[in-house]
Amino acid sequence: MSIPNEYIAKTEDVAEQVIKRGKHVLPTVARLCLIATFFEDGLRMYFQWNEQREYMDMSWGCGKFLATVFVLINLFGQLGGCGMVIARFKVDIAVGLLFFIVVLQTIAYSILWDFQFLLRNFALIGALLLVLAEARIEGRSLFAGVPSMGDNKPKNFMQLAGRILLAFMFITLIRFELSVWNVIQDIIGSILMILVVIGYKTKLSALILVALLVVLNLYHNAWWTIPSYKPLRDFLKYDFFQTLSVIGGLLMIVSLGPGGVSMDEHKKKW
Repeated sequence: MSIPNEYIAKTEDVAEQVIKRGKHVLPTVARLCLIATFFEDGLRMYFQWNEQREYMDMSWGCGKFLATVFVLINLFGQLGGCGMVIARFKVDIAVGLLFFIVVLQTIAYSILWDFQFLLRNFALIGALLLVLAEARIEGRSLFAGVPSMGDNKPKNFMQLAGRILLAFMFITLIRFELSVWNVIQDIIGSILMILVVIGYKTKLSALILVALLVVLNLYHNAWWTIPSYKPLRDFLKYDFFQTLSVIGGLLMIVSLGPGGVSMDEHKKKW
């Protein structure tokens, strides 16, 4: 067992070096990835204004006025929320706004009845919780000299909930196909995701999972290779940016760590 443990230790050392060198840019990269799906969807509301209004009117029979209100809420809510997250301005309000958009779209697009899309929306909510947890950590760092009343339990539980919800994204990527590559991919990904959820070797597991998801995303969701007139392009584009947002959530875990409710944290007390 000493050889595997030695390799794991060396891998953790390499991961820590990567994290230390990128600690100043990692939170920003995580935020950019995380808001990607909201930013892309906000732009789509602008460039496909008429199509979106007609779709909502036809789907719900709500009339042009309410359909227009829906598109406007999605347009300004998503782009505004993205700008606030990147600027670190009123992050709690920005996260609440983007959370509202996720819930609104879940109902409006009947995602409640599509299990795969519903799980992906849960993963997005998990990523948003991690942004909120980071904002709480930054808020506390402004008052580093002030005595703290115990640990920040809401932040710790936000990180726990974020880790659990992010796992739903990987569930949608599991492919029940009898090929060697798919079986290996499913096993490795499942183990890494379980480690992230329970908070064991969290930063290393999340970092490897980021690399795996980047490769899978570029391979399976290469929307830029599909002609613009084919509907498949929009589906792949949607999947690509949603996966990118979950990658942002995982990078946030790499940056913040697992939080107080995790095996890594409890190991420090043993």
